Amino acid sequence: MAYKIIDETNWKRAFHCQVFRNSIEPSYCVTFELDITNFLKKVRKEDRSFTLSLIYIVSKCANDIEEFRYRFLDGKIVLYDKINTAFTYLNKETELFKVVNVEMQDTLEQNNSVASRKAEDQKDYFTGPLGNDVFQFSPMPWVSYTHISHTNSGKKDNATPLFDWGKYFDRDGKKILPFSVQVHHSFVDGIHIGKLVDSLQNYLNEIQD
Repeated sequence: MAYKIIDETNWKRAFHCQVFRNSIEPSYCVTFELDITNFLKKVRKEDRSFTLSLIYIVSKCANDIEEFRYRFLDGKIVLYDKINTAFTYLNKETELFKVVNVEMQDTLEQNNSVASRKAEDQKDYFTGPLGNDVFQFSPMPWVSYTHISHTNSGKKDNATPLFDWGKYFDRDGKKILPFSVQVHHSFVDGIHIGKLVDSLQNYLNEIQD
């Protein structure tokens, strides 16, 4: 994927990046709630995959925020032009998941089609190490959690954002989804998480039945 190498001598975030890069645990996770009432009606009406549709929407919103596209690469800091997706897909017979990589498409319809076909056709559970140019997704739709933690590879320069969501539930006539995102603090601060939350909720609100 196309990217540019960041000149750290002229980069406004250089000092902040190094402070968090040297932390014992440079990643952090935030859990929040999304109102998916309109979105859920839409995917049900059009018989679309809830999971694949949400993967596309989250990826689209995150791609629009520059800080979510920074990565460490061979010791340097790079900014990718576009980030693709990697998501877990459950084999219901074995109850084991596989990790599926899908290049981000231009529309939700295209993305769902490509992702669905690739998920069904892929035989291996793992096809190799994930690249830098992905957003990782690992939904857990069996539990309406209020907090979630993740395994840690021990690689401090692993700056790939990880998105999760739990089981949605009813509250005051609305469908509420617990949602979480794990990011590397060298690149993403709370303000950027806030921008993502606002963008996601606005997108979900605008979807009409």
